Amino acid sequence: MRLKAVLDAFVGGVGAMLLLAVGYLVEAPQSAAAATSIHVDPLSQPIGAAENWPAHNADADETAFSRLDQISTTTVGRLGLAWSMDLPEISLEGTPLAVDGVLYFTGGQATVYAVEGVSGKLLWKYDPQSWKFYPQKIGFALGANRGVAYGDGRVYVGLRDGRLVALDPKSGSVLWSTETVGANTPEVISGAPRFFKHKVIMGSSGAETGIRCAVSAFDAATGKLVWRFYTTPGTPEQTRGDPTMEMAAATWDNEYWKKGTGGVVWDGITLDAGLNRIYIGTSNSATSGSEIRSPRGGDTLFTASVVALDADTGKYVWHYQETPRDIWDFDSAMQMTLANLVIDGTKREVLMHAPKNGFFYVLDRVTGKLISAEKFGKVTWADHIDLKTGRPVETPNARYESGDLLMWPTPLGAHSWQSQAFSPRTGLLYLPYMQLGMHMKRAEDPGQIGYNGMSIRPYAPDPLDGKGALIAWDPVRQKAAWKVQLDTLWNGGAMATAGDLVFEGAGDGNFSAYDARTGGTLWRFYAGMGINGAPMTYSVGDRQYVAVLAGYGGGAPAWGETVDAGWSYKGQRRLLTFALDGKAVLPPSRPRFTPVKALDDPSLKLDPADVAAGEKLYMRCVLCHGVELHGVGGPAPDLRESQIALHPNSLWSVVHEGALIQNGMPPFANITRDQVNQIYAYIRFGARKLAAKQQAEAAKH
Repeated sequence: MRLKAVLDAFVGGVGAMLLLAVGYLVEAPQSAAAATSIHVDPLSQPIGAAENWPAHNADADETAFSRLDQISTTTVGRLGLAWSMDLPEISLEGTPLAVDGVLYFTGGQATVYAVEGVSGKLLWKYDPQSWKFYPQKIGFALGANRGVAYGDGRVYVGLRDGRLVALDPKSGSVLWSTETVGANTPEVISGAPRFFKHKVIMGSSGAETGIRCAVSAFDAATGKLVWRFYTTPGTPEQTRGDPTMEMAAATWDNEYWKKGTGGVVWDGITLDAGLNRIYIGTSNSATSGSEIRSPRGGDTLFTASVVALDADTGKYVWHYQETPRDIWDFDSAMQMTLANLVIDGTKREVLMHAPKNGFFYVLDRVTGKLISAEKFGKVTWADHIDLKTGRPVETPNARYESGDLLMWPTPLGAHSWQSQAFSPRTGLLYLPYMQLGMHMKRAEDPGQIGYNGMSIRPYAPDPLDGKGALIAWDPVRQKAAWKVQLDTLWNGGAMATAGDLVFEGAGDGNFSAYDARTGGTLWRFYAGMGINGAPMTYSVGDRQYVAVLAGYGGGAPAWGETVDAGWSYKGQRRLLTFALDGKAVLPPSRPRFTPVKALDDPSLKLDPADVAAGEKLYMRCVLCHGVELHGVGGPAPDLRESQIALHPNSLWSVVHEGALIQNGMPPFANITRDQVNQIYAYIRFGARKLAAKQQAEAAKH
C-alpha cells in the first residue's frame, strides 16, 4: 500500500504525508482586540447546551456552546480541580458527554467509560475487544476515537473495526451491534456518531484504500440500516439510474471505479432540525493525482465538499465543493456549525466551516450557495474564492507543475478535527488554527516517500510556522477579532460559554480560560499531559463543572518532530474536572521533555544493507512509532528505548505473531523473519545513533 494510503487509513483524517520535522517553539506574544458587535439573529432558538452536554459539540448545531454561566469572567479565578481520574489509555481525543450527572467518553481503542459527574467514580467500562472480533482491522487505525452519541436512552459508539454499538447507559451492556462497513474492508471508525430523529448517523475512515465511501443512518432502537448515501459514484452499473450519482460520475473518468474513489465522512456531521437536513463534510479522493482520476479536468464529486441530505431519506439536496479537483489532501471533513446571522441587514440561516484548506466559508444552508469566504491563516495555494462561481482562484504553480513548490498549509491542515466553538453572545467563532508550510519537490527516486510523485518536507521560514493559535473569527465581517498565539502546533478543541469564557487545552499541557470578547487569559491549569480533545461543561444540582480529557497522541507521530510537544508514551492520560473552589490535588505525572533512554547492545554488529532495508520496511510503523524512530508521545512507544525491540525474538513475537494484539499492536502475518530482522537492525542502528548523540552532549556538560 502506498504511504499516503497507509497514512489516511490509519489516521482517518489527520491526513497525509510523511513530514520530517522542524517544530519551532519560539514564544510569540498574545494579541487581542475588542470583540465585534453581535450579528446573531435575536429570534433564534436557544443555542448550545445547559445542564447536560448531550452531543459531541453540545447540540445538533455543533456550536460547542454552553448556556451555563456560574463560571464566568468574574468567577473563573476561583476555578479549581474538583476531581481527576487517571486512565489506562494511550491517547485521548474525545469530548465527554454529560447526561443526568453521568459522563460518557471513549479511550483511544473506543473503550467506553461511564463516570459519576460529581465524584469521578467509575460506574462501568465497556471494552469492544476489536482485536478479537476483527484483528485484521487493527492495522488500519491508530488509537484514536473522538467520542460517543446519546439518544433515546442509549449510548452509541463507533468502533475501529467498523461496528456501531448501542449500550445501556446504566450498565454498559450491549443492546445491539451492527457492521457499518463490512468485516473485510479496510474501513474503520475514529469519529463520534451523531443522533438525530431516532437515528444514529455514522461515517468511516479509510479514503485512500480504494473504497467507495458512504455515510449511513441506523435505526436507534434496532441498529438496522435506514438509509445510506454514497459520497462518490460507483461502477457504471451501480451509478446508472441514480441522478445524483450520474451527476457525480460525470466529474470522474479514466475508469475511476477501478482505482478507488474515497471521499469519507470521518468526522463532520451536523444536524439541522429546522430544515430536516443532515450536512456532511467529505475527505479527499482515493487517488492523489487529479490527472489520474480525471484527466479531462473533472472536479471528482463529492470529494472535499459539504453535502446536504434529507434527514429522513438520505437523499441529496445540495452540495458545495470547497476544494475542486483536490490534490493536496484538503479534507472538508471538519466540524460545521449552524447559526442564524444578520448579514447586510437580512437574517440568513448559515453554515460556518473552516476546512483544511485555510478558508473560512459562510454558506446559505437553505440553498448551499456561498455567502462569503476569506483566509483565516497563511494560505498560498489560492489567492481568493470567487464569490460568483464559488471556486478558488489558484495561484501559479499551485499544482506543482514546475516540480518544485513552497506552499501553505500542509495536508495536516490550517484546521483539523479539533472542535471550533460559536458564542451567540459575542457573535464570534473560536477556531483552533495551525500554521506550517511545506516544500514539495518532484521525487527523483520513484520509490522515494512522497505524495503524488513529490517528496515533501516541512517548510518553516516564518517564526509562527510549527505553531498553533486560537482565533476569534467574526463570520459576518470575515476577519479575526483577536488571536492567542500558542507554542505548539497540535492542540485541543475549543468551548464557549455564557459566562463569556472560551476554554481550550494546548499541546504543552496547559488548559486555559480566555475572555471571549478580548482574548485575555483569565485562568490556566497545567494538566501534566498535552491536550488534543475539546472541553465540555455541565451542572449537577447548583454546581457547574468543566471537564477535559488530557492525552497527547492520536495521529501525531505521522508528523514527526513538527508535532513533538515533549510528551512520553509513558506519560499519564487522565480526565480532569473543575468547579468553583475545587480543592483536589492532581497526582504527580511524568515530566515533560523526559529524554528517551536509548538502549544498545554494543556487541551487536549491524549490516548496512539490513539497516537500509529495515528503514524502508519501517515505513508501515511510522504512524504509531514515529518518523525516523522519533516517538512523539503516542499512541505507541519510542522503539529506541523499548526492551522488546532490544531482542529479535521478542520483536518477532510482537510484529509477526501478535503477542501484544490486546494492547492495540496489530500483527503483520505476511512479514517474514528476515524482514523483522531487518526492521530490528534499523531500530538498533537508530538507538545506537541516539545513544552516541546523548553521550556526546553529556560530555560537553
